[in-house]
Amino acid sequence: MDGPRDLVSFALERARAAGAYQAQVALGSGEAFETRVCGNEIDFVKQSRDQGLSVRVFVGGRGGLSSAVTRTSDLARDVVARTAADAVALARATVPDGCAGLPDGGFATDVPDLGLFEPRDRPFDPGARIAAARAMESAAHAVDARIGDSEGSQASSSYGEIVCGNSAGFLGEYASAHHAIVAESLARGETGMQRDAWYSSARRWDALESADSVGRRAAERALRRLGARRVPTCEVPVIFDPLTAPSLLRQLAGCASGYSIYRGASFLAGKLGLRVASPAVTIVDDARLPAGLGSRPFDGEGLPTQRYLLVDRGRLASYVLDTYSARKLGLRSTASAVRGGGASTSNLWLEPGTKTPEEIIAATKRGLYVTELIGQGFNPVTGDYSRGAAGMWIENGELAFPVEEITIAANFAQMLRDIDVIGNDLVWLGATAAPTLRIARMTVAGE
Repeated sequence: MDGPRDLVSFALERARAAGAYQAQVALGSGEAFETRVCGNEIDFVKQSRDQGLSVRVFVGGRGGLSSAVTRTSDLARDVVARTAADAVALARATVPDGCAGLPDGGFATDVPDLGLFEPRDRPFDPGARIAAARAMESAAHAVDARIGDSEGSQASSSYGEIVCGNSAGFLGEYASAHHAIVAESLARGETGMQRDAWYSSARRWDALESADSVGRRAAERALRRLGARRVPTCEVPVIFDPLTAPSLLRQLAGCASGYSIYRGASFLAGKLGLRVASPAVTIVDDARLPAGLGSRPFDGEGLPTQRYLLVDRGRLASYVLDTYSARKLGLRSTASAVRGGGASTSNLWLEPGTKTPEEIIAATKRGLYVTELIGQGFNPVTGDYSRGAAGMWIENGELAFPVEEITIAANFAQMLRDIDVIGNDLVWLGATAAPTLRIARMTVAGE
């Protein structure tokens, strides 16, 4: 039976034999476990395994290279050979592109240990995952009698291995894992019900926040929303908590994608090197952050990953680039390629400041503390930003009462410039993280 590296090498050989000028192959396999508990009852248990091989080829043509991608989950040699040949046939039918093709060298030569999985976590222990889900449910219900049954609490674990190779001689592999626990609580009050959640994610099972803590925090977040109301339309400072603030970074990263830039589909086009945010803002992307949820030793094209600044003290320092988008813009790849095409950030975060969330709230005479965002009202071309929101209203530097059914709006470019305070509470809940931050003024539309 072929090993993963042998199969990748075989697919590359068949692609070249079929007429590919260049080829790239990725073989991935994985396993996953997931369970959900409602109250004390197990709602479901899921276990799965998957595997798949993708072949990307480039065929020479007038004016550049033509490309195509094919995939198969059947790893028999004859199927893999046919998949490679099909990719070449499809590529010959596509339009050549002068920027297409593999990187011009500089492929990863080592795979550092980034702490992406703990061998002792495998095989997954179903009992431990079920127990964690039950503990979250129990802890949530113990907070207050007003906490009722909700959608339940979930625990999940996944493990995957990836082997990548190309016709330029690169061949690399690594393994990674992801564990998560999620609690969702339903609070019942005199005027209605409110729902909220909390969660924790990590590369190691023992690095997760305790199940009891996750359950309690979900219940506390739901309880503080009871009695929520609308507020009159006004223009006030808006504070984003660590659960909602990362969405701003994700939107910024999407606008900084090389693909959005060369297509002219971003308000950041032509802004490289210019000030686009408050001088307090420094945003880092680091694919080699130890145990990072977005860490990887090499990108989807085999280039060694790196740390770089997306925004440096308010200045747009880089775009998010793979080889293709970099060539389109006359720049160098930031080793941000994802398998299958495109570019994406890895571990992206906003550098924390010195103020505690409590200090930021106390320094805000009147405003909104956002704990949930709803909808996708954002135009990356114009920067127009408008989203539904819920949270807590601030009066005289204190959280006064919960609010809901409101909309917050501004221009995203101006929002970045109006970030006037950044908290010290950087919390990693995913591959993108940001501490509490305040935007000096936004329109809050309510009554």
